[in-house]
Amino acid sequence: MTPVVSSAGTASTTRHFLKDTDLSPAEQAEVLDLAVRMKAAPYSVQPFAGEGNGRKTVAVIFDKTSTRTRVSFATGIADMGGNALIINPGEAQIGHKESVEDTAKVLERMVSTIVWRTGAHSGLVAMAANSKVPVINALCDDYHPCQLLADLLAVKEHKGELKGLTMSYLGDAANNMANSYLLAGVTAGMHVRIAGPEGYLPAPEIVAAAEERAAQTGGSVLVTTDAAVALKGADVVATDTWVSMGQEAEKEARLQLFREYSVDEAAMAHAAEDAVVLHCLPAYRGYEISAGVIDGPQSIVWDEAENRLHVQKALMAWLMHRSGLAVVEGLAPVDGLAPQEVGN
Repeated sequence: MTPVVSSAGTASTTRHFLKDTDLSPAEQAEVLDLAVRMKAAPYSVQPFAGEGNGRKTVAVIFDKTSTRTRVSFATGIADMGGNALIINPGEAQIGHKESVEDTAKVLERMVSTIVWRTGAHSGLVAMAANSKVPVINALCDDYHPCQLLADLLAVKEHKGELKGLTMSYLGDAANNMANSYLLAGVTAGMHVRIAGPEGYLPAPEIVAAAEERAAQTGGSVLVTTDAAVALKGADVVATDTWVSMGQEAEKEARLQLFREYSVDEAAMAHAAEDAVVLHCLPAYRGYEISAGVIDGPQSIVWDEAENRLHVQKALMAWLMHRSGLAVVEGLAPVDGLAPQEVGN
């Protein structure tokens, strides 16, 4: 990973999580293993306490409203002995009255981590480039990497080894979830298939990045307009809402456009008999997924939702450890780093 130039103008060792491939395959596995440990013992890891960490506050900034993201981050931070400073939409001046860069330089002197749910990915990149504390992408227009960690943990719990599994995503394949399924899935060594209509498929640069990572892990990438091809023998089937925030005016057109990509009983007949089903929520039964599937025995949606809590706790602890801001027992020491005060 390229070092980030800090606000002080020196190379920074700070680790950020802005997109799925910011974690190497080994690092992704390490975060998931830590999440398993922390799920079993929720208060066992306390990165906000002990030597080296001068602050307990995490800034959790929302440019977009949220239920699961807000509750999971706030609960997880409290579990680890920290304080979640929730900044709701309209309560901050980021990007309009004060630049992202200046905001980062102020926040890094007051908090231990910055979590941001926003629109443009470029804003997150600017925030990270000017912050000596970890910056976490809690969702943007291009990626939803925290969600994919939760998804992978749920699959790991139900299927065991991730490497070699086939994971198929159906629906709006040009959105942030499709991008993250591609990138996170191949990072885990999975065979990822993405199906959607023409004009709603992943951008070429996303596919290229996924193929590059797949070449390292033994995974593979298939992008198609044929739902049945994507579903054939799949071990994991995933979908997402067809009408995301800001697309309400397109609702009727999108419902017609995506109807052949619904994850219903007929679709699941193409997948493996023991396939499991993911949906990041909110779900609209009868559209992208049937009630029988999401509420049926193949659904692991509720485990997936709960796992946002556990993977985000693990991620925050891991980033602080790797940035030299905390020591997490069980993680290897970071070469050349010692726990240090956050800020100046």
